[in-house]
Amino acid sequence: MSRGTLFDKVWQQHTVGTLPSGQTQLFIGLHLIHEVTSPQAFAMLRERGLKVLYPQRTVATVDHIVPTDSLARPLQDSLAEEMLQALEANCREHGIPLFGIGSGRQGIVHVIAPEQGLTQPGMTIACGDSHTSTHGAFGAIAFGIGTSQVRDVLATQTLALNKLKVRKVEVNGTLAPGVYAKDVILHLIRHLGVNGGVGYAYEFAGTTIAQMSMEERMTVCNMAIEGGARCGYINPDETTFAYLKGRPFAPQGEAWETAVAWWRSLRTEVDAEYDDVVVFDAATIAPTVTWGITPGQGVAVDETLPSLEMLPESERGIAQEAYDYMGLQPGQPIRGTKVDVCFIGSCTNGRISDLREAAKVLEGRKVKPGVKAFVVPGSERVKAQAEAEGLDTIFEAAGFEWRNPGCSMCLAMNPDKLQGRQVSASSSNRNFKGRQGSAAGRTLLMSPAMVAAAAITGEVTDVRQFL
Repeated sequence: MSRGTLFDKVWQQHTVGTLPSGQTQLFIGLHLIHEVTSPQAFAMLRERGLKVLYPQRTVATVDHIVPTDSLARPLQDSLAEEMLQALEANCREHGIPLFGIGSGRQGIVHVIAPEQGLTQPGMTIACGDSHTSTHGAFGAIAFGIGTSQVRDVLATQTLALNKLKVRKVEVNGTLAPGVYAKDVILHLIRHLGVNGGVGYAYEFAGTTIAQMSMEERMTVCNMAIEGGARCGYINPDETTFAYLKGRPFAPQGEAWETAVAWWRSLRTEVDAEYDDVVVFDAATIAPTVTWGITPGQGVAVDETLPSLEMLPESERGIAQEAYDYMGLQPGQPIRGTKVDVCFIGSCTNGRISDLREAAKVLEGRKVKPGVKAFVVPGSERVKAQAEAEGLDTIFEAAGFEWRNPGCSMCLAMNPDKLQGRQVSASSSNRNFKGRQGSAAGRTLLMSPAMVAAAAITGEVTDVRQFL
C-alpha cells in the first residue's frame, strides 16, 4: 500500500467508514452536475422520498446538449429543451446553484469549476462525467461516476469506493516548441496502454509537469481516465495557488493563508511509497496524433502507422479493427491524412490558452476550401476573454466558425455532428467509433495547434512548420 502520497492523505481525511463490502464510504466535498446524468438521479430521490443532503456542496451547469449556434429558448431539439427544463426545475426545488446560459458562468463542467475557484486542493470531487479526473490538476481526488452514484451523492454526500493503488508517472525535461500537454498525455497513454491504469490513481510528477500552467495540467489529468486510471492528480504548488487566488469561490483574506498552509501539507512526502513508478523523457515526445479507435492508438506526426507484428499480441485484434474502420494501412505515414472537419474545444482543450495557441498558428492564414472548421470556447468566461483579446477575429478571418460554449462535437449530444465517413481533426479526448455523432465518422485526436495546422492544409500536418 502506498504511504505518504497526497492520494492517501486526502482519502484518509474523507473516509467516513469501511462498509461491509470492504469498500470505503468516502465523503465528497464537491458534487458537480449537468443536464444529462442528473434527471434520472433526481427521479430516484423522489421515488424514495429523499432530499439533497447538502445542496450547498452541489453546483450545476449545462454543457452536453446545449447547441453552440443558436441559444434561443425553447431549444430546437425538444429532448434537449426537456433536459434543460428538468435541470432548472430540480435545482430550484433543491436549492442547488445553477450556472445557466447567459449567467456569465455557464460552460463545460470541467472548465467552469476550476475557473470559478470551486475546484481546490485536498478536495474529493465527483461528477456524472468520465473526465472528472480533470480536477486532479489542483491536487484534488476527482471521480467520474454513474447515474446511481449521482443519486447516492445527492442523498448522502458520500460514495462507496475501493481504495486505489498509486502509480507515479514522472515526466522530466523541457518540451520542444510545437509539443503541448495534449501530446504528453497521448504519448503516455500510447506507452502505458488504455488499460494500464486500471486499479490505479496516477500521480503526474517530474520537471515537465512542474513547468506546466494549470490549464496544461488540466489537459493531462483530463485524459488520465483514457489510460484506464480511476483518477489522476498533480501535487499543488505555487502555480496552483497563483491560479486560484482571487477567484470567486476561493478562500479570501485570512482564510486564504490558512487554506494555502493546509494545501501545502497535503503534498506527497519526499519518501512516499508508490505501488509503481514510470519515468518518461520529455525530449522523446513529438506532436502526437491518434490513428485508431482508442486514445492509445497514436503515433508521432512524423511516424508511420505500426504493422500488426510491431504490436503486442493482445493489441493486434483491435489494431486490425481500427485499420478496417479508419480506412488506413499499416506502414503509411499519418502525416498527409485528409481531414474534413476541424474541431477546437472540449473539456480537454477548450480553455483560453488552447485558443491562444491555435490562433497563433492561424493568424494571417486561411482554412483550406472544403474544410469545415469551428471553435467552441469551454465557457462563457473563456468566450468573453477570447473576444476581449481579439482571438475570435483571428479565427473568423481564417475561416473558422466562432461558437457559444458547450461540449459540442466531443460527444455530439447536440447538433454538432460528423456526417457519414467524415474525418475529424479534433482537440477532444475520445476517438471511439461513432463518438463524434456519426456511426461511421472517424476521429483523429491532436492538440488545438495541430488542429489549426490541419485546417490550413486540409490534412494532418506537423504544426512545427508553422511556428
